[in-house]
Amino acid sequence: MTDCRSQRARDRGAATVLAVSIVALVLVLTGGALVVGSVVIASHRARLAADLGSLAGASAAQDGSSSAAACSAARQVARANGALVQACSVDGLDVELTVCVDASLWPAPATARSRAGPER
Repeated sequence: MTDCRSQRARDRGAATVLAVSIVALVLVLTGGALVVGSVVIASHRARLAADLGSLAGASAAQDGSSSAAACSAARQVARANGALVQACSVDGLDVELTVCVDASLWPAPATARSRAGPER
């Protein structure tokens, strides 16, 4: 038969190990949530900048601006929204813009592409 004192001595410190494990798990989950949140925010910012930039470029193209001027307007608006323009192309009155935005906690940037122009 085992003695109660020897049983308690073997269980001593188990609650500390459990508490440390729970704290570590909470920290890992919080870190993961921060990374995912950073990526989602960067994605939304990239889509917003691409949409607004392509609309600005299409508006300039409809006003009679050259392709270079339409892309310049698109770049200016995208840059004002914190994005870096990767590509801009004008096809008639349609403007297609590709931008990227850095995610603060993820090494790869978020990219987005948008096209704007008159309805066909």
